[in-house]
Amino acid sequence: MIVTLTLNPSLDRTIEIEELVRGDVIRATSGSIEPGGKGVNVSRALLANGVPSRALVTCGGDEGGQLIRLLRSERVDVCALPISGSTRSNITLAEPDGTVTKINEPGPELSATEFSAITDQVLTEAGAGGCVVVCGSIPPGLPTQEFLSLCERVVAAGDRLVVDTSGPALHAAATAGASLVKPNREELAQVVGRPLASFADVVDAAQELRSWGAGAVLASLGADGAVLVDANGVIAGAATVARPRSSVGAGDALLAGFLAAGGAVSIPVARSGQVEDPESGGQSHHRRNALTEAVAWGAAAVSLPGSQMPGPADIRRERVRLHSRLNEAQPLLSPSLPGSTPVPVSKE
Repeated sequence: MIVTLTLNPSLDRTIEIEELVRGDVIRATSGSIEPGGKGVNVSRALLANGVPSRALVTCGGDEGGQLIRLLRSERVDVCALPISGSTRSNITLAEPDGTVTKINEPGPELSATEFSAITDQVLTEAGAGGCVVVCGSIPPGLPTQEFLSLCERVVAAGDRLVVDTSGPALHAAATAGASLVKPNREELAQVVGRPLASFADVVDAAQELRSWGAGAVLASLGADGAVLVDANGVIAGAATVARPRSSVGAGDALLAGFLAAGGAVSIPVARSGQVEDPESGGQSHHRRNALTEAVAWGAAAVSLPGSQMPGPADIRRERVRLHSRLNEAQPLLSPSLPGSTPVPVSKE
């Protein structure tokens, strides 16, 4: 069973507009409100494609109640984790060319008692040998050491740990021995403290995360697709999108596709030593299939409005192209951050 944990979920309101102009009165062409949060989106994408999962979601206040109702109306198998604070609301402004402007609230703080109860619930829900997928930002004020402890307990319990987060929490997940971490380009650049201008830069940064303890790194690169770096080597994939509508949730759909194809299970446990040729059969076929699913699901999400997750009819696997021998000097198409600074590793 795949168990997702969203520590800082949201109500996501998406408004489609013709053009964002500061200071103007802008009329919306359409609008929607959906349950939000990276782990929530992973579970929604899995459900849309017939893959069972259970979503553990913190919730508080009227917004939290609405979030849970929306998830249950979509038939998501959700476990509500009550907290004293109110669930946050986020706003997305989407333009016809795919440009997205997001306004995200920080979210509520969690008490030590609440976080301890959440950790216990995660371990109970996962059971021995499960797959725990922790996604999204960690709540404001949560000590990195507490998040590290959660990750270490999941790994010690024998579960596969998959983490999609950023900053010190991403560093903590890698050092805890997560089976897979899934940063985007900006998150990867931030955690290693340098800009990533080429595929070679991405691969080097991913190998650095593996040197900290992560089993594999699945880096989502926007229009450049995705790169998987693990003990078997490096493989990249990309797909064309005829009409991009919204990139919100695309990385979550990408991760869901990878998990649905058994990508987390296929990751080698060994961190070093003799590894398989990326072009050989068996394991190589499994990881190639998992990356194909990941890229296809992510591309499908980009073609949909808001944070809608793709179903089988939306996914076009034939548009995916994989490459195991990269031109690593090739510059990346997607814009990167103007500069990246090292992430301070909290010892609190």
